[in-house]
Amino acid sequence: MGDDSEWLKLPVDQKCEHKLWKARLSGYEEALKIFQKIKDEKSPEWSKFLGLIKKFVTDSNAVVQLKGLEAALVYVENAHVAGKTTGEVVSGVVSKVFNQPKAKAKELGIEICLMYIEIEKGEAVQEELLKGLDNKNPKIIVACIETLRKALSEFGSKIILLKPIIKVLPKLFESREKAVRDEAKLIAVEIYRWIRDALRPPLQNINSVQLKELEEEWVKLPTSAPRPTRFLRSQQELEAKLEQQQSAGGDAEGGGDDGDEVPQIDAYELLEAVEILSKLPKDFYDKIEAKKWQERKEALEAVEVLVKNPKLEAGDYADLVKALKKVVGKDTNVMLVALAAKCLTGLAVGLRKKFGQYAGHVVPTILEKFKEKKPQVVQALQEAIDAIFLTTTLQNISEDVLAVMDNKNPTIKQQTSLFIARSFRHCTASTLPKSLLKPFCAALLKHINDSAPEVRDAAFEALGTALKVVGEKAVNPFLADVDKLKLDKIKECSEKVELIHGKKAGLAADKKECKPLPGRTAASGAAGDKDTKDISTPKPGPLKKAPAAKAGGPSKKGKPAAPGGPGNTGTKNKKGLETKEIVEPELSIEVCEEKASAVLPPTCIQLLDSSNWKERLACMEEFQKAVELMDRAEMPCQALVRMLAKKPGWKETNFQVMQMKLHIVALIAQKGNFSKTSAQIVLDGLVDKIGDVKCGNNAKEAMTAIAEACMLPWTAEQVVSMAFSQKNPKNQSETLNWLSNAIKEFGFSGLNVKAFISNVKTALAATNPAVRTAAITLLGVMYLYVGPSLRMFFEDEKPALLSQIDAEFEKMQGQSPPAPTRGISKHSTSGTDEGEDGDEPDDGSNDVVDLLPRTEISDKITSELVSKIGDKNWKIRKEGLDEVAGIINEAKFIQPNIGELPTALKGRLNDSNKILVQQTLNILQQLAVAMGPNIKQHVKNLGIPIITVLGDSKNNVRAAALATVNAWAEQTGMKEWLEGEDLSEELKKENPFLRQELLGWLAEKLPTLRSTPTDLILCVPHLYSCLEDRNGDVRKKAQDALPFFMMHLGYEKMAKATGKLKPTSKDQVLAMLEKAKANMPAKPAPPTKATSKPMGGSAPAKFQPASAPAEDSISSSTEPKPDPKKAKAPGLSSKAKSAQGKKVPSKTSLKEDEDKSGPIFIVVPNGKEQRMKDEKGLKVLKWNFTTPRDEYIEQLKTQMSSCVAKWLQDEMFHSDFQHHNKALAVMVDHLESEKEGVIGCLDLILKWLTLRFFDTNTSVLMKALEYLKLLFTLLSEEEYHLTENEASSFIPYLVVKVGEPKDVIRKDVRAILNRMCLVYPASKMFPFIMEGTKSKNSKQRAECLEELGCLVESYGMNVCQPTPGKALKEIAVHIGDRDNAVRNAALNTIVTVYNVHGDQVFKLIGNLSEKDMSMLEERIKRSAKRPSAAPIKQVEEKPQRAQNISSNANMLRKGPAEDMSSKLNQARSMSGHPEAAQMVRREFQLDLDEIENDSGTVRCEMPELVQHKLDDIFEPVLIPEPKIRAVSPHFDDMHSNTASTINFIISQVASGDINTSIQALTQLFQIESLAREASTGVLKDLMHGLITLMLDSRIEDLEEGQQVIRSVNLLVVKVLEKSDQTNILSALLVLLQDSLLATASSPKFSELVMKCLWRMVRLLPDTINSINLDRILLDIHIFMKVFPKEKLKQCKSEFPIRTLKTLLHTLCKLKGPKILDHLTMIDNKNESELEAHLCRMMKHSMDQTGSKSDKETEKGASRIDEKSSKAKVNDFLAEIFKKIGSKENTKEGLAELYEYKKKYSDADIEPFLKNSSQFFQSYVERGLRVIEMEREGKGRISTSTGISPQMEVTCVPTPTSTVSSIGNTNGEEVGPSVYLERLKILRQRCGLDNTKQDDRPPLTSLLSKPAVPTVASSTDMLHSKLSQLRESREQHQHSDLDSNQTHSSGTVTSSSTANIDDLKKRLERIKSSRK
Repeated sequence: MGDDSEWLKLPVDQKCEHKLWKARLSGYEEALKIFQKIKDEKSPEWSKFLGLIKKFVTDSNAVVQLKGLEAALVYVENAHVAGKTTGEVVSGVVSKVFNQPKAKAKELGIEICLMYIEIEKGEAVQEELLKGLDNKNPKIIVACIETLRKALSEFGSKIILLKPIIKVLPKLFESREKAVRDEAKLIAVEIYRWIRDALRPPLQNINSVQLKELEEEWVKLPTSAPRPTRFLRSQQELEAKLEQQQSAGGDAEGGGDDGDEVPQIDAYELLEAVEILSKLPKDFYDKIEAKKWQERKEALEAVEVLVKNPKLEAGDYADLVKALKKVVGKDTNVMLVALAAKCLTGLAVGLRKKFGQYAGHVVPTILEKFKEKKPQVVQALQEAIDAIFLTTTLQNISEDVLAVMDNKNPTIKQQTSLFIARSFRHCTASTLPKSLLKPFCAALLKHINDSAPEVRDAAFEALGTALKVVGEKAVNPFLADVDKLKLDKIKECSEKVELIHGKKAGLAADKKECKPLPGRTAASGAAGDKDTKDISTPKPGPLKKAPAAKAGGPSKKGKPAAPGGPGNTGTKNKKGLETKEIVEPELSIEVCEEKASAVLPPTCIQLLDSSNWKERLACMEEFQKAVELMDRAEMPCQALVRMLAKKPGWKETNFQVMQMKLHIVALIAQKGNFSKTSAQIVLDGLVDKIGDVKCGNNAKEAMTAIAEACMLPWTAEQVVSMAFSQKNPKNQSETLNWLSNAIKEFGFSGLNVKAFISNVKTALAATNPAVRTAAITLLGVMYLYVGPSLRMFFEDEKPALLSQIDAEFEKMQGQSPPAPTRGISKHSTSGTDEGEDGDEPDDGSNDVVDLLPRTEISDKITSELVSKIGDKNWKIRKEGLDEVAGIINEAKFIQPNIGELPTALKGRLNDSNKILVQQTLNILQQLAVAMGPNIKQHVKNLGIPIITVLGDSKNNVRAAALATVNAWAEQTGMKEWLEGEDLSEELKKENPFLRQELLGWLAEKLPTLRSTPTDLILCVPHLYSCLEDRNGDVRKKAQDALPFFMMHLGYEKMAKATGKLKPTSKDQVLAMLEKAKANMPAKPAPPTKATSKPMGGSAPAKFQPASAPAEDSISSSTEPKPDPKKAKAPGLSSKAKSAQGKKVPSKTSLKEDEDKSGPIFIVVPNGKEQRMKDEKGLKVLKWNFTTPRDEYIEQLKTQMSSCVAKWLQDEMFHSDFQHHNKALAVMVDHLESEKEGVIGCLDLILKWLTLRFFDTNTSVLMKALEYLKLLFTLLSEEEYHLTENEASSFIPYLVVKVGEPKDVIRKDVRAILNRMCLVYPASKMFPFIMEGTKSKNSKQRAECLEELGCLVESYGMNVCQPTPGKALKEIAVHIGDRDNAVRNAALNTIVTVYNVHGDQVFKLIGNLSEKDMSMLEERIKRSAKRPSAAPIKQVEEKPQRAQNISSNANMLRKGPAEDMSSKLNQARSMSGHPEAAQMVRREFQLDLDEIENDSGTVRCEMPELVQHKLDDIFEPVLIPEPKIRAVSPHFDDMHSNTASTINFIISQVASGDINTSIQALTQLFQIESLAREASTGVLKDLMHGLITLMLDSRIEDLEEGQQVIRSVNLLVVKVLEKSDQTNILSALLVLLQDSLLATASSPKFSELVMKCLWRMVRLLPDTINSINLDRILLDIHIFMKVFPKEKLKQCKSEFPIRTLKTLLHTLCKLKGPKILDHLTMIDNKNESELEAHLCRMMKHSMDQTGSKSDKETEKGASRIDEKSSKAKVNDFLAEIFKKIGSKENTKEGLAELYEYKKKYSDADIEPFLKNSSQFFQSYVERGLRVIEMEREGKGRISTSTGISPQMEVTCVPTPTSTVSSIGNTNGEEVGPSVYLERLKILRQRCGLDNTKQDDRPPLTSLLSKPAVPTVASSTDMLHSKLSQLRESREQHQHSDLDSNQTHSSGTVTSSSTANIDDLKKRLERIKSSRK
């Protein structure tokens, strides 16, 4: 049993691993209990067991294993870290649990697996279970299958991936073990429940008996859709929702789920693709051409067998399709035609989308073959064409189908109509837009009047289907002329139609039977997917169509039930009536008179044709009144306008009457329901009067009103044709002018440009100049909407006319079309119209492209030409290509049918002759322009091969390919390219060129898309492999593209796709995804309101590259120009850039005489910030290169376009250097006048100048440097500070120029570097110049080294970055350089450092070779002989410098070369740094420069004045009043006003004399309002500077070192007290954090920072209300994050943790529980260690209640509560203690206390002493003893109790009275008794309780602010001078250390009474002089 008891003592985790089973059993039981107790899933307890869980489940002892499984289950369920164990535990369960005989074990094992799935680890579990299926043990296989089945049953098919399970099913059915087969059957049934018939094809080859059994089981299954019963953690709330719904009996969710679930698994997806091309018979292509039909049949049968495979692998099927197409089209044997059709069907079904590229070739052939009568042929062809339809879109084959519709053969017409009907059933309202519906309806309407009844019926069916799909509103406009009978027939057909999608995608499977298709296509999931995709994707091609899908789509979907029925006339009656009124019958004149007389006064009608004009006028007035009062519904518009047209009608001679008449027409059109019939009555008359001088305006008004009523497109067409059918030129020109305005007012949508073009051409040819001008103006307006393609129609005009047109277009360029102001009101009231409005641009845009008749060129593409293009001889191939180019050029616009050309051209894209490849690319570019949007049907077979060319090794070929792809994409939109797997296949190829070009292209295109096809996800795995490509450029491009992929796919999908990567890759990719997530641009906003901007952003997008309006609308979103557009994400930038880049040259040529007045720099609000963000977020290239590549130049050009005048930009980027000089001259001229603009574009200007550094032309370089000198002078005057971004993209390139061979240039560059220090800190310049010393150019090395020397000389050692040591080591390396100049420069630099820094240099530079060292020593010796030269030189330089303002700061900075000065300088430059919002401070600084320069006298005398004061101090009697007030007396004499005083003080801060500096700083901190201005950053730097200074060992070498330290010490106290308390606390915390982090930082430094913090803690009770606690707690939180408690405890010193606790403790005490409300700035405070800490403290303090303030008083009060008299005594005592606590009155206080004690010997001062520190108590006791001795005349004070008089000044007797101990102890020798006393206290503290010190309340009441602020006054200086007499460094350090340990300033004793005596006398004298 001894053994037993041994393990009982072990901790749980060790028991679990014990070799004794009992121990393990006990361990598992205990673990189970522990797991059940832990409530927090993130508790660290869980992590202890991470490695043990696998042992729990794989225990070798069965009994123990059971317990282990139970514990493991609880662990997995509750621990948040459990997921990490998935793989090992599940594999353990599979191998060691599933083979156990105990059922309980297996159950628990299955439960564990399911639990892992629940915690989102489904994939890993499934992987292990599938591995288990390969195990030899059938038990394990059965258990794995059972687990998978349960998982599927509970979690559903969305979580459990079915494809891998279905793959192994057939193998399981073949197992020898019955148990395995039975289990396989069960899982097959379960799978069937989820995916229904999709399971049949994969199981078609299993044993027929098994299949039959399965069929029987399947039939029994319920038909309702299954639902998951268990959910992942992330979906649990969904589960709750579902339960609620079920309890409410609602099945809403069910319906939705249904739609989601059913098409989710597509049988096709579950199949393995089969490769069939290689399996074709070798002689297939010969046999298929054979003369004997039997041979042809054999060949086809071989193919038929192959294509029966339900899923085929993608490949190049072009030849096979071509052969089959030939059989279908040309073969005389109809049996073979049917067979070939079947083969095509098989290919289309097996390839799905991948067959789409061949669809265009085959469709016309199949349709024409419908002339065959044989039913089996017809059926085979039907099946083929239906299968092919599913692989493409209606849009792509529409041209071919429409072409066949005009065939004479009735069977072809009938079958085509039936095919259209079937196709429509697959469409939805959004995939069948008006643009597509229009031509189909037109063709079908011809068919419903056909003589053959079957053709008519088929057409009715097709129209009925269309009606059902898009609703009546959309179709009615096309059915305007159909009579009622036929209309009813169409409606009747529409009711019978059953759509594939119902009104909801996804009912495909069951509905499909109504369509004669083979069983295999039954899974029309594909079509379903495709169409639903289309809903979200705006139709490709013109981007204009985007609004169509958005506006039209949803409104129709939302109300499928109300197309045109009476139900929807309520709000929409305007439109409802209008649709009817379009066909309003023309009324006879009698009817009109009757209707009019009903609403008009009788006199009015009688007088209409009176011969007296006055009567006619009166009649018109009455008429007008009547119209004004009429109600819309009652107004008979047609009757009224007929009355107006009655004789004299429009021939009215009196202009007044005519004006009234026209006005009334306008009124009727506005107020009534005005139809086109009414319009036709009046329009002729209006056009006739439009040219009339008096009535023209009224006519125009009336026309506009009619246009508003009847839509502008129709009105405009009528008006223009009427105008040009008459001869009057005035009417013609005015009509055109009216139209120009109308287009601007109504927008362009729906206008039939074709009709206008011919009329405009007529007008351009007119003899009357007014008509020509009006026509050109109209063209200008049209250009706004149509874009540059408009010019094509006028290319054959005379050159003079063409130049006028061009001029007009040029005027319009850059403008965006105005927002339509009319024609909107109606649209908003009517839903239909919105649809129309959305779709109409579609027509417009198509029209624009289809204006010119397109030529059919297929007949010119002969087989000879095709064979020429494929010839072996390259010259003949070239001839062929030339011919093609000629054909396309000649035709200009072509029809999409181009015969065999695509295949021929495709072959040439991989021609071995690169010239031919380029020629082919040019032809393809031409082709895209010529064919327009119809080119999209060739994307798959020609577009994708162009992308392959992007992988070419030759740069120019790639560039040509990219241009071609862009030309195509412009016509087709991106959808076609992204659909299918083609693009991802390209990306898969491991060609670095292809990858980088393709990714670059995608990164440019994706941000501009509003949505993308789902196939984009297929590219993601390849994108990830590109992220880790060997080629850096590929990686870079992949990173750039990442955010844009994420923008469309979302982070979740992208992260999920990393699942298949290796763990190392996965981590890297996920990190990149996180980064990209932050930079992910928003999707471009859809143009929501058609009103605000009709097409600015969308319409012209089609003509992107050249169309200015689109350009602007896009670029404005990049660099925010107009405010409203700021909302748009900068995602579009890349596109805008490329477009603009291309555009620039064309503009310049057109516009030489551009207006050059106006500013050259445009101030873009936040432009610079945005650019920096873009660069930071890697949206644009970082400005970093060895030589500038084109993309950098393009990028800069684009960025400049929004903020630099166009003409200047053209000069700046001109290829000729003289233009650069011109640009620089202009920039110099505008420098002063456009300061704001220059600063706003500074980053761009500097970048442009870096490009100039790479020019070879010296004159440009000189000019650029000249400009830079002026620029930096301006910047320093403007107090500008360079940003990091500007510096890093400019300085490195400037430094390169310092190595120029020309002396002049080097000088200039050095001058610029010098000036740069005024706008960019020297310490930051240092690393850039240091980098320059590594150059290969020796001149550059030498110059950089010299510059480094200058920097050190001017700014001290602080500039040396990262540390002086490292910097000097690097500089010292160059002493051994082979170039003499470099050696000298390096030596000189180190000598400079030596002059500043002394012998320490040798330490810093490390080991040098003997030779180098001797050179250095020699040089140092030589330099020592002439040290006085430096200061003199500077004085000499002054006059010349003073003239040149730019150098003023050099003068300031070159004070005496003392390190101190440079430090203070730095402190000063910090305090003026703009990061603090200290405008005040900056202004001061400016004045200071003035003072120091202009009045040189002040500059010179200042130090002497202060120096003088210092000397005086030695004569005690002559001491001036040393109390430094906020402004000392001498200043008052010199400066009467405060501002100048402050300026003066600040100027002193920069003084070379250290005392002056410190005094001035102290004075600054006297003035509270000023002191509070200092920001955290400034204070941090200041404190850093001051503390470093105090710790600097070199100070002791100065003769007045001690005094300096004392002064600094006091200054620190001042800073702590007077600064903004939040800022200083924050600064100290950051400083402490930095100092603890920095390894180089000395522990002393941290200690002093902590002392400052303690001081702040003491001040807290007074300042707590003025502190921003939230910010302080955030800082503490960050501190605790960087230094968790564990890390702090590891520190050598315990002070940091105690300091932090003290601070928090004090805050808690002061604020109480409220402190927890101040954690607002911490992001996830639940995880914050700080919150937990505060909560603990609060709990602790609840136990010890008691308020914080004035504890002494309170405690006193609690005792003497009853007697109020005692209260007074108490107050009196408190007063005395206050005095003792203050610096000035401490003596007086002690004396009073002594008197008081004498008087009331029983007075109890214990309560007051009890709460104070030990030191204070002993101080008081000793003080009282001293006084007693003095009073009783016991002679001199004994040494042991002596208190040095110095204590009055610095050593306020409180624990942390002064910041630095250095100045406190003044080197007095301290008696041993004091140390003993201290030691006692320390021991007591440590021994008893560590926190005791924290709990001791600070003596706040004793620390009240001194009445007179003490500063480093003369008295202090005297003390320190005296103390220096007896100072030794050793003691100093000794006491320093000691005081650090005891947070106290130490008690100082003196060694000789004589000395003290002497001191006392002098002090008394000083005191008396003070009084």
